[in-house]
Parts: sequence; C-alpha cells; structure tokens
Amino acid sequence: MRMKIIFIILGIVVLFVGAGLAILSHPAFGLWRHVSKERIQASSNYRDGMFQNQEPTPQFTGDTASTRRTFWRFLTNKDTLRVPQQPIPAIKTDLKNLPTDSDWLVWFGHSSYLFCLEGKRYLVDPVLKPEWPATLMMKPFEGTDIYRPDDLPDIDVLIITHEHWDHMEYATLRDIRERVQTVICPLGIADYLRYWGYANEQIKEMDWYDQSPITNDQLQITCLPSRHFSNRLLGKRNQTLWASFMVEAGGRKVYIGGDGGYDKRFREIHERFGSIDLAFLENGQYNVAWHAIHLLPIETAQASEDIHAKKVVPIHAGKFALARHMWNEPYRDLLAESAGRSYELLTPRIGELITFNEQSFEHWFDI
Repeated sequence: MRMKIIFIILGIVVLFVGAGLAILSHPAFGLWRHVSKERIQASSNYRDGMFQNQEPTPQFTGDTASTRRTFWRFLTNKDTLRVPQQPIPAIKTDLKNLPTDSDWLVWFGHSSYLFCLEGKRYLVDPVLKPEWPATLMMKPFEGTDIYRPDDLPDIDVLIITHEHWDHMEYATLRDIRERVQTVICPLGIADYLRYWGYANEQIKEMDWYDQSPITNDQLQITCLPSRHFSNRLLGKRNQTLWASFMVEAGGRKVYIGGDGGYDKRFREIHERFGSIDLAFLENGQYNVAWHAIHLLPIETAQASEDIHAKKVVPIHAGKFALARHMWNEPYRDLLAESAGRSYELLTPRIGELITFNEQSFEHWFDI
C-alpha cells in the first residue's frame, strides 16, 4: 500500500513536470533559443554578469523595496476603473493604402505604432495578435483590439525596444516575418528572432550608441540608452539589452523612447541631436513603487522638455491594464502637466492618422 502511494505521488509529479515542460516549450517563451554570448559579454554595458543601466536603478523603490510585498499588493489591491467601463473609441484605417510619399503615423494602442518617414515604413513594438501565452498576462480593453498583423503593409524597418511581452509578441512577429525587410533591435534580441524564423541578414543588432549599418544619406538610426530592465519569464535578469532609438531621415528626427524611468539621458540626447520633431514617450503602467523604471506623468512632461521635442505622442497606455492606476489617469495627468510647456501634446485615438502638420485631437479618454 505504501509503495502504491509513492508511485501515485511520483506519477503526479511526473505529470506536472511534463505539463510544465510542454508549456515552456512554446516558442513564445524562447527558452530553447541559442544564446549568442560573445557580443553580449563584449559590451561595455554588460558588467558583473548582466546588462547595467547608466545609473543605479532599483526595480522597486521606497518602502516597497520588497518584491514579494509589492507583488502581493498588486494582486490584492482592488483599485477601481483600471479597465474602462465602455469600449475605447478607435478608427480602422486602411494601412496598406496609405501613401509613402508623405510622412504620417498611426498608433495601435500601448506601445505599438507604425510611421512613414521619407518613403519608408517603420513598425515599432507590434503587439497585435493576442494568442496564448501572451493572453495570460495581457487582455486588451474592449474596442482597442481592431488591428491584426494582416492589416499591416510591408515593413521596411521593424524596431524592437526590449524583450518584455507587451513589446515583443511572438504571434505578431511570426505572422509579419515574411513582410519585414530589416529588424533593428538591442543586443540579445536577435537570438529570439532567429529562433522564431528570422534570417540573419534581416537583423541588425545594436548596442547603445551604435549607428545602424543601413545608414545612408537619407536614413540613420542610432541605438540609445534607456533606464529599464529585461527578463521575459524565467532565468537570470538583464541578459538582453533595452534601448531607445533615434530615427533621422529627410531632415526630420523621430525619437522612439521605449520603456524606462527618468534620468539625465533626455538632456544628453538633446545635446547630441538638437531639437526633436516627434517623440514617442512612455506614459502609463507606472507606480511610485517602480518609478525608477517607468515614467510618471510629471516625468514624461519634463522628459519632453529635456529632449526639446516639438511634438509628443504618449504611449504605454490605452490598451492594457498592467498597473493599478485608473486606465485614463495617464492621459488626464499628462494633459494637465503639459499646459504651458514648450511641446505640442498629441493624443490620437487608436488608428487615427497623424501627420506632422497642425492637428487637433478629441479627448477620447474622457469616457
């Protein structure tokens, strides 16, 4: 009888281990990818066995320095209105028929967007196909999930800022792979892309301050620092780099901010590049407990002035509830913080066509 119980317990353990391995073998987790360590370890930003920010960056700050305690509060604190009570207003634009002889941009919610500059289409951090296992962590607000990979035109340059699930989604990247000419990404991300079927010749992997090998008189992309972290699921943290990017084409400069807390980099980027025509800056999924790795609205406003942006599109909100604040708080607070500032704040609806000309936008988030 005793041996029978032991065998039953062992069988249950084997079943759970097998199920766990089967789940983790899904390519989205990337656990079985080949990791190219040589260039990573050669980077001056890789020290003591991991990538480092330019200044000390605790993931949790203040009296919530305990990761376990902060995570428990996140799970149990029942704040209201994290999710909108009615569908988000959005516009379905025919992306494939947008002209490439003018400059424009379209935001898809959170940190995904498409823009055209000097005849080339750039796609940033696309998360457009909610498949398992991403759906375990992210559920789109009603009305926001109107674009799919099939809606996208051919992409000249795909830019990935870091490996987190809300920026690098397997299903979307799998479906657009054959329509992407070049991928720009930070160190370590190429290993995921190759594992997901991208060819070596498609990928340009960059360290901070590298300039793109596709540079020519019309186009230059520079990889720049951010203040964040990486860890897709399991294993050691900070084994892939996080980054922001500057795209320069036809006399215009577009800054792709990615994720990251406030620091001196915004002033330094202005010193290096001068004024910026358009900046995409994170403004959402923040908390004072982790504001070293995400911007608060007042910091987004200050960063916009530090970088001398002419126009600013706030991202990282409007589609997923990944923090405890009300879903529209980032927009309302940034709108108030931007009053009298030197930049123009753009608040388009998902799918709304934006140009570099003067435009006005409804406060769609006041619902």
